[in-house]
Amino acid sequence: MPTYFRGFGKHEDSNLRGKGLDYALLIRDYNLIAWLGANAYRTSHYPYAEEALDMADALGIMIIDESPACTIDNFSEELLQKHKEVMTDFVRRDKNRPSVVMWSLANEPSSFRNESREYFSALVNLTKSLDPTRPVTFVTSQTVDEDKAVQFMDIICINRYPAWYSDSGRTDLIQLQVKNELVAWHLKFNKPVLVTEYGAGSVIGMHTAPSSMWTEDYQVVTLTEHFKAFDTLYKEGFLIGEMIWNFADFATPQEYIRPGGCKKGLFTRERQPKMAAHITRWRYWTLAHSSVNVTVPNDLLFAGP
Repeated sequence: MPTYFRGFGKHEDSNLRGKGLDYALLIRDYNLIAWLGANAYRTSHYPYAEEALDMADALGIMIIDESPACTIDNFSEELLQKHKEVMTDFVRRDKNRPSVVMWSLANEPSSFRNESREYFSALVNLTKSLDPTRPVTFVTSQTVDEDKAVQFMDIICINRYPAWYSDSGRTDLIQLQVKNELVAWHLKFNKPVLVTEYGAGSVIGMHTAPSSMWTEDYQVVTLTEHFKAFDTLYKEGFLIGEMIWNFADFATPQEYIRPGGCKKGLFTRERQPKMAAHITRWRYWTLAHSSVNVTVPNDLLFAGP
């Protein structure tokens, strides 16, 4: 049976220790991953502590292992050499881990630039020489017509936020936009497609009827509209997974667009579930049952979206 990713992006972050290693938090996070019925996450946007990967190895969670190259805009020879050094150390550290299933070279680089072609072609060649057994990718935020480097990747990984950063409030457009764009990527490159980020921010306890941005209700509607599109595309055979942004709320620099940090988490920064966590749990366990006949937890047998 083909693998289908049910997961999210994460961050090494919490309310008590920030990015500091916290063994109790690791246990809590992996318990929540199991509760959700997820099977994968991406180490956005840097290599995680080895202790986190130890647990993934032990529990059978698939890891998309990502380098610390986030939103790079400079494709100089100097940066390329540094990037190669980082990838060499990174792959050598993690290549014997059973949990690592894919290498991600970067997150949202400026791959609309012509110079990104040679840059990422060289990185793909290096990474495959270090580990010829795993697919190599990067995560793009460019459009299908603009991206100059995605052609070198084994899997097309896309970050998109319809009804949030584009067409804000228009959840009615999500299904059409998602279907049209993912089909376009596949038709142009004839490669598997993985949605590595999508979602909406929500402040826990905030509700409106009808739903509006920043409410828990809006986050749920945003996710469920994506689920409908994914169900259609999964039948086409090229969509290999869906990964929500983010597992939990996390701290960001203080700015007017993010009240108290990024609020796109299924859980709060303190690891308490929002409405979106419950609907995602139903979604992921249902997918697991339909694809590999996993037994659904008893409390979900009469639940639904």
